[in-house]
Amino acid sequence: MSRYHYMLVESRRGVQTITLNRPEKRNALSPELIDELTQVLNDAAQCDCGVVILTGAGSAFCAGLDMEHLETMTAHTVEEHRRDSENMAHVLRTLYEFPKPIIAAVNGPAIAGGMGLATLCDFTYATPDARFGYTEVRVGFVPAIVASFLLRQVGEKRTRELLLSGRIIKADEALRLGLITRIVQPNELMPEANALAQSLLLNSPESMLAIKKLLSGHFATQLDEEIEDAIAANAHQRSTEDFREGVKAFLANRRPAWPSSQKAETKD
Repeated sequence: MSRYHYMLVESRRGVQTITLNRPEKRNALSPELIDELTQVLNDAAQCDCGVVILTGAGSAFCAGLDMEHLETMTAHTVEEHRRDSENMAHVLRTLYEFPKPIIAAVNGPAIAGGMGLATLCDFTYATPDARFGYTEVRVGFVPAIVASFLLRQVGEKRTRELLLSGRIIKADEALRLGLITRIVQPNELMPEANALAQSLLLNSPESMLAIKKLLSGHFATQLDEEIEDAIAANAHQRSTEDFREGVKAFLANRRPAWPSSQKAETKD
């Protein structure tokens, strides 16, 4: 029996496949799933596999943070919000600095934190109907942690446009922006990801590790500072009235009535 509740782990021919396994919630990131993913990645870093594939069960790759969990957190303290943000930052950093090649096989929507998981992998294969977007602004949240990585991927202008608009982009646009590596038909997604993994296994593990350390090491100190600022921003935003209203509106499937807009109107 698997030791994990929200993860499926399979090892075959030197490749470990990690599947986010919460399909009834579109693989939304609950604290338990985040903890398990962190542990699975740490285990994979130490095991004898040479390449890792990350994918999702069901019709979605990952729908982002679990909104029902966020609703329960609206009454939490800043310290509790900070711990929650630290856990998310840690799993993203673990993925970014993972010592072995890691491939995302994006089988459906990868939204908010799910987009971070998908695009921080070394290679990102996605189906034509995959969708991506940092939609946090729509629920009064701040995509602070992913912002540092996105800046390096697409530059400041595109980062501002994507984060401020919160819009969903299709796979072909994600490919043009350099956020994904390749678009693959659904029935070919896992075979193609595994074919890439097998080709990577022919390379020197030592050389690939050195390349990954070199690339991530260029920004390590700066990233430390940026992520610390991002954690603080996340923790603060989760304590705001806009965030509480945004989560309630999302779960009620209605348009938010932003308290900050009402305050601005009162001042005018």
